[in-house]
Amino acid sequence: MDGIGNAIDHARYLKAYFNLEGVDVDSVIDFGCGYAYLLSEVIKAFGPVTVEALEPSPHAYAKASKKLSRFKHPQLNLKEQGIQEWCELRSKKSPVFDLGICTSVFQYISNKDLITIIPILSRSVKYLYLTVPTEIELGRQIGELEFHDTYALHRSRAFYQKVLKPHFTIISSRILESKYFHDEKSSPFTDLLFRH
Repeated sequence: MDGIGNAIDHARYLKAYFNLEGVDVDSVIDFGCGYAYLLSEVIKAFGPVTVEALEPSPHAYAKASKKLSRFKHPQLNLKEQGIQEWCELRSKKSPVFDLGICTSVFQYISNKDLITIIPILSRSVKYLYLTVPTEIELGRQIGELEFHDTYALHRSRAFYQKVLKPHFTIISSRILESKYFHDEKSSPFTDLLFRH
């Protein structure tokens, strides 16, 4: 599955991209780390000072806890909670993260909650690595893999672009830049032709 078998490729892509653009990533948060395969590779690639991870599933949380304990990282904080609860607890004094990872999470969040949390995410992370299957990918899972995820909400790419556009700019494949922290003048990504 994406982010498990190819976790190292995702981490290498992120590291290469931010290195190329001269962007330091010293703090990382994973909004739904699962078994922490991808987060583990991101920690290895970036060596961030601060790491936070959320996982609401008790089973996945236990697996992630075991995997992340190998790092002996002094500032690694794993929380057994979901992204909605995390957003509700945010305040103006809460820390800001250089990079947020959000892979295969949005499809499980209601429209109402998604519209509430996206602005909070834009004030909490400078960059967001986002993957979310659209109705097309979810349809392929059913047709080609005979896997029907009954909890996943089927939404269009246009829907996600619409709810994200006021708060994030797509700067590369799967990488978004917060509009709260960056505009066209302050962004290090000034050579993009198609900024939102």
